[in-house]
Amino acid sequence: MSQSQGFLVSREISTKIDLYQELLRKWQAKINLVSPASLNNASVRHFSDSLQLANYIPLKAKLLYDLGSGAGFPGLVLAMARPDISVHLIEVDQRKASFLQTVSRETSTPVLVHISRVENTNLPPPDVITARALMSLAGLLELSEKWWSVSPECTLILPKGASFEEELLEARKSYDFSLAVYVSETDPAARILVLTQVCNRL
Repeated sequence: MSQSQGFLVSREISTKIDLYQELLRKWQAKINLVSPASLNNASVRHFSDSLQLANYIPLKAKLLYDLGSGAGFPGLVLAMARPDISVHLIEVDQRKASFLQTVSRETSTPVLVHISRVENTNLPPPDVITARALMSLAGLLELSEKWWSVSPECTLILPKGASFEEELLEARKSYDFSLAVYVSETDPAARILVLTQVCNRL
C-alpha cells in the first residue's frame, strides 16, 4: 500500500489507476480529454491530484456528484478510492461520457454517468460535490445552489489554482460559507477548498 496524507491506497486501487492511465493515453489520441502537456505527468497532475481529495470526504458520506467530469478527474478516481460511496459523474460531452463509461467498465468501478448539463440534471441533494477546472468558485456555487440550498450539510470539495484568494473574495460577495483551506499535495501554489453551510447572501 501507498499513502496520501492518511489515505491508504491499496494494491487494488493502484491496479485500477494504472489501467485508467493506459485508457487515458489510448483515448487521448482520439479525443482531447486532458491538456496534451499534462499527459506525460498524468500520474501526478491528474491521478494523485484527484486522489488527495479523498482525505476530505466525510466518512459518513454516501452520495457524491462530480460536476463537469471530463476525463473523470476527480470523480472517477474518488469512486475507486471510496467504493462505499455512490458516485455520479455529470458530463455533457457524449465522447467524454463514453470514455467515463469505458473506464468504469474496464476497471470494474461502478459509477453513474449522466450525459447532461449540470443545470438540467434532476437529482436529489448529495453529501459531497466535487468539480475540477470547471469554472470559478462563484460560478460553481451558483451551479450547485439547487442542492446545497436544501442540504446545509452538503460538503463541496474544490481544488483551485494560485488565484484561489481572488475567487474566494468574489464568491464572498454573494455567498456565506464555512471554509477550510488545504495546501495541495501536487502543487504548493494550489489549494483545496472545503465548503459547508453555504447560503446565499442576496
